Amino acid sequence: MIDPGHPRLSIVRQCELASISRSSFYREPTAENEETLRLMRLIDEQFLETPRLGTARGKWRGICAATAGALDAIASVV
Repeated sequence: MIDPGHPRLSIVRQCELASISRSSFYREPTAENEETLRLMRLIDEQFLETPRLGTARGKWRGICAATAGALDAIASVV
């Protein structure tokens, strides 16, 4: 997508055209830990089961009572 060796377009300009931040271009992706993946699966299952509920007003609160505090940890991922 972004060609660092492009003869005419700088990385900054290519990122602007692709609508991504320059830091996103340089950032190395990190693997998610098992707990985060498990919680994401629970959220996906709940959404597929009851899509009409949506995510507003904390309706996901009861998904996983044992790890409810951990839901905050994945807020930036979801």
